[in-house]
Amino acid sequence: MVSILDIIGPVMVGPSSSHTAGACRLGLIARNLVGGTPEKARIELHGSFARTGEGHGTDKAIVGGLLGFRPDDDRLRTALEIAEREGFAFTFAKVKLGEESEVHPNSVRITVERGARTAVMIGSSLGAGRILVNEIDGYPVEVHGNHHTIVLVAEDTRGSLARITTLLADDGVNIATLRVSRQRRGGDAFMVIEVDDPPGDEVSEHIRALEWVRWVRRLDRVSA
Repeated sequence: MVSILDIIGPVMVGPSSSHTAGACRLGLIARNLVGGTPEKARIELHGSFARTGEGHGTDKAIVGGLLGFRPDDDRLRTALEIAEREGFAFTFAKVKLGEESEVHPNSVRITVERGARTAVMIGSSLGAGRILVNEIDGYPVEVHGNHHTIVLVAEDTRGSLARITTLLADDGVNIATLRVSRQRRGGDAFMVIEVDDPPGDEVSEHIRALEWVRWVRRLDRVSA
């Protein structure tokens, strides 16, 4: 189904929905992975992001997203200066994340650190402000930012999925979609759970209390 945003684009600051609005939302997702504005970030641009991103404001948009700015926030124009004033250390690099035929041209790998938390995310800006995060900490995922999302890594134990879905139901959380991937049988399982409403803090606490859960993160919705 095509939405009105696919036709006219999102409300945003900047010349390009792909290089600005989408890039900002990728920064917002990366920020969520460490629970707030990171202390350090390494931003590796691929393809069109690397070739033309600076002229289109991709660098400002990603850093602005990491600072918590939304795509329509005027502060995106000066996000780099704001980050430097606030002591947020960031670096940019131009890389090749894969073959052009296999990796979307507007792609980025973002490594963020905040306290003891570190996360590595690969995502792409698909156009009209839409995004796809396809890797978190080496696990293949599919996160579009259209829902509030819970991501977690747990031991691949029997009954773990049923236990988590029951726990969410007990906490009043309605699941929209749920995806599970694993690197091998009996290893770690990576779960991406999209939910209808913002989950409360107690939801993460209840999941984290399960002895076979390694870590859990809540991602706020970043797209309309």
